[in-house]
Amino acid sequence: MGNAIVTGSASGIGAAVREALDAEGHKVIGIDLRDAEVVGDLSTSAGRATAVGQALQAADGVVDRAVLCAGLGSHIEDLPLIASVNYFGAVEVLDALQGALERGNEPAAVVVCSNSARFGPFDEHPFVLACLDGDEAKARALVADENGFIAYAGSKHALSRAVRRRAKPFGEAGVRLNGIAPGPVETPLLQGTRDHPLYSKGFDGLDIPVGRLATPAEIADFITIMLGPRAAFMLGSIVYLDGGNDAAMLPERF
Repeated sequence: MGNAIVTGSASGIGAAVREALDAEGHKVIGIDLRDAEVVGDLSTSAGRATAVGQALQAADGVVDRAVLCAGLGSHIEDLPLIASVNYFGAVEVLDALQGALERGNEPAAVVVCSNSARFGPFDEHPFVLACLDGDEAKARALVADENGFIAYAGSKHALSRAVRRRAKPFGEAGVRLNGIAPGPVETPLLQGTRDHPLYSKGFDGLDIPVGRLATPAEIADFITIMLGPRAAFMLGSIVYLDGGNDAAMLPERF
């Protein structure tokens, strides 16, 4: 198999993705704050550049699979940090990996978004637009006066749009790029939301028709399908894997 780079590989969905890709025979190069081949901080531009450089060195400049999982939840008090990690920490790394992916064998990338991206009026939100404009300083300043929901769901909304914007140039370069939008998953990120005195109320109000939360392994298994030959015609899609949560809460929207 080939080289796979996974951000946020130390816990949650990222750890499950790492395990699944390793089981397929890939050489997995994880990027995280701890317990990874590349220990790096994706909250700053310099940290991203350093982490990508080390990961590409470990991959000899060729990447066959990339999964951008690193993220922070709405319970984090430092709202600008959420913006920096969730949006810029994904997009800048993805863009920096494009050349190495183009040299890969049937290369594909999946970005972990969120079904919460559609749970607010984000289309023209100034924070979202600043993210999409690539203005990290402005995005951080704008979100500092918001709340954790806006910071998390807004960053994931922008991230989903960024994936779709890149689908054409990535696809024309031979790289399949898609996003996955999980609903609630049993991860440390979700537990942080459950433990928060305010955002736990939003969690309690979620309608999940299948009657349970997802496991990280379930999300990871689907990501491996998206990365592999069975999804060879999939490009620019944001796939909702949320136990019916989106359909139950927003039944008339696509």
